[in-house]
Amino acid sequence: MGTTRRWVWLVLAVVAGCRDEQAGPKPKGPRAPPPQAKATEARVLDAAPALTFSSGATWLGGAVTYLGSVVEPPRPKPGDQVTLKHYFRADGDVPRGYRFFMHVLDADSRRQLGNLDHELQGGAAPLGAWPRGKIVEDVHGFQMPNYPGTLQLFLGFWNDQGRLPVDSVALSDGDNRVMGPKLEAPQAALPEYHMPKTAKPPTIDGKLDDEAWRAAPEVTLQRSFDGGPVQRKTTLRMLWDDEFIYVAFWAEDPDAWGTKRNKDDDIYNEDACEVFFDANGDGATYNELQVSPHNVNFDASFVARRSDLPTAMKWESGMQTAVFVKGTLDDDSDRDEFWSAEMKIPIKNLNTVPRVPPQTGDTWRFNAYRLEHLVHYKQIEGQAFSPLFVGDFHHLPRFGKLVFE
Repeated sequence: MGTTRRWVWLVLAVVAGCRDEQAGPKPKGPRAPPPQAKATEARVLDAAPALTFSSGATWLGGAVTYLGSVVEPPRPKPGDQVTLKHYFRADGDVPRGYRFFMHVLDADSRRQLGNLDHELQGGAAPLGAWPRGKIVEDVHGFQMPNYPGTLQLFLGFWNDQGRLPVDSVALSDGDNRVMGPKLEAPQAALPEYHMPKTAKPPTIDGKLDDEAWRAAPEVTLQRSFDGGPVQRKTTLRMLWDDEFIYVAFWAEDPDAWGTKRNKDDDIYNEDACEVFFDANGDGATYNELQVSPHNVNFDASFVARRSDLPTAMKWESGMQTAVFVKGTLDDDSDRDEFWSAEMKIPIKNLNTVPRVPPQTGDTWRFNAYRLEHLVHYKQIEGQAFSPLFVGDFHHLPRFGKLVFE
C-alpha cells in the first residue's frame, strides 16, 4: 500500500459544444465480480491517529462511519508526492459487494476533474469484511497535478446498482458522495494578450500576408488540459479597430479535413479553431465563435455557462471568415502543411460589451482554442491560449485577459 499513482483525469468534455462532464463511476460494459477479501487480513487499528481532516459522515443509519483523513504534506505543490490515509469504522451490519470510489472535483464549480478510485488496502479490506468497532486504515498516494485552484475530494461506496446511501446530506454533495479533504494549490497566473489597434484592417482571405498582422503579437497555443507542448503547432494573432476584432489562426496540419458543411453544424466535434469572448468579465455572459478548415462557421451567445444551446445558437455574430489550406482538403493520401483562418467580428454584436467602440486600456476576458483530431474522432488534442486544467472549453474562470492597445 501507499504506492504513488498517476492522476486519472476524466476528459469527458474537451469539445466546446454541448457535451459536459458526468460524474462516475458508471458501468462501461461487462465487469468482473466485486472483489472478495484476499488471504491477507485487513489491517485494523484500535484508534485513529490525529487527523488533518475530520468527518463523522455515516452510511446505512450509522453502520459505517468515515472518521476522516490525513493528507501528507498538508499543502502539496504541483508535482509533490501526496499520501492520503483514510479511516473508517463499521458499527453495524454492512453489505458486501460494494467498491470504494474517490472523486476529485473543482471546489468552486463542483465539476468533476478526475478520480482516485482503488480497492481498500489493495483488496484486503472490502466493505462487509471489517471487524465491528475496529478502525480500518486505507493508504494510497498520487502525484499532485498542476491545477490552478482548490481540489475537493468526495468518496463513497458503489456497485452497479448505485451508490451506498449517505445518512447526512450536510456532509455530502446530495448524491451519496461524502465530502473528504480539500487540496489547496497555487493559482496559475492568467495570461494576457495585448491587442494592437490597426489603422488599416487586413483583407479577409485566410492568407495572413497583410502588413497589419506584422504588428500583432504572435502566440503559440498550449495544451489546454495542462499547459504542456502540443503535437501540432497553432499560432494566434489579434487586432482591433472601432468596429471589429480581427483574429488570425495558423494551424499546422498534415491532414486538413471536415465533414460539416452548414452554418452552425457541430464543427466542435471535428477540427476547428475557436475564440470565446466574455466582454464584461462577469463569468456568465459570453460568446463562442468557431471556424473549420472548410470555412464553416459556428457562433453562439450564452447568458450563463453552457446555457441552453439551441437558444444560444439563434444569435448571429455577423462575422466574416476566410480559410486558406496549404494542401488538399479531405484527402488523407497526401500530406498537407497547414491551414490558416481569419475572422472579422463585429464588436457591437457581442454580448454585454462595456462600451462601443472600446477604448485603449479596456480589458476583456477571452480564450482561443484549437481542436485537432490527431486520429479522426479517436485521438484529439485540445489547445488553448490560457490552459484550462479541466476538460471544458467553457471553463470561464481560466479565460485570459484581452487588453485593447
